[in-house]
Amino acid sequence: MNAITLIHSGHVPVMLHEVLEALSPRAGGRYLDGTFGGGGYARAILNSADCTLDAIDRDPAAIGRGNAMAIQANGRLRMHQGTFGDMEALVGAEGPFDGIVLDLGVSSFQIDQAERGFSFRNDGPLDMRMGSDGPSAADLVNTCKEAELADILYRYGEEKLSRRIARAIVAARAEAPITTTGQLAHIIRCCVPRDRANIDPATRSFQGLRIAVNDELGELERALEAAPRLLAPGGVFVVVTFHSLEDRLAKRAMAVLAGRTGNPSRYEPAPLRQEAPAFSLLHSRPLSATDEEARENPRARSARLRALVRNPVSKMPVSGMPS
Repeated sequence: MNAITLIHSGHVPVMLHEVLEALSPRAGGRYLDGTFGGGGYARAILNSADCTLDAIDRDPAAIGRGNAMAIQANGRLRMHQGTFGDMEALVGAEGPFDGIVLDLGVSSFQIDQAERGFSFRNDGPLDMRMGSDGPSAADLVNTCKEAELADILYRYGEEKLSRRIARAIVAARAEAPITTTGQLAHIIRCCVPRDRANIDPATRSFQGLRIAVNDELGELERALEAAPRLLAPGGVFVVVTFHSLEDRLAKRAMAVLAGRTGNPSRYEPAPLRQEAPAFSLLHSRPLSATDEEARENPRARSARLRALVRNPVSKMPVSGMPS
């Protein structure tokens, strides 16, 4: 087995120990990293066992990093450019997989590059696209109607002052287009006070715009539907989320698959025969980062890990395999 060393050292994968413990990579296993990013999970999986790994990312820069790693992996790593919501079309023929992992956080490489427009801490073009196509954050900020902007900030950023912010954005863009992260952050900070936790007032709005620009919740919904079909019997699907919107989607989808949808009404007759669920929850409650990791890596503070295992005896067809 060949050890793999990342070319870049700035990326710190969140909850790596817990992810590896859930996946338990084994020799000869087939695994899928749906969010390659900085390659932290991919490197750890490949170093844990003599296995193969397919990896997906929509970011051309991430694909470049992955291709460099693939050379070191001697054929055990295959990169696929696209969105993880399209995993079935991208890698369905490579499965079924013994483990699938999604890290829904923004890559530190994207945050640290001001020109990508993800961070309000460094001034740069107001972009926020994880890929290279589609409308940018600047397009939304400068063209959406006030009510639509407010809805984006409230729904995806969970920003309670979304109407006030949207009103301020529309007033500012009437004077001149908003084209940089610094401009937008300044507008938001002027109309939103800091909270008791001293979180930057622009945090929630930037999150909301990023989610809208990249259709992140839509991608997650598609992935939550596709990934279970790509699992081999005994395979594990791991999702690491970073805010409540993502976590609620993962929690609901996994609960349904595991038959944890609550008790039926007492007025309804009980079914004569209940099929055993095709999946089980690996943990009864989501896992959080340890206090030590949260201190060392602030990104880990909001991380939640949920995992689903496909039961060895399952009647659900495996994608690419006869039922």
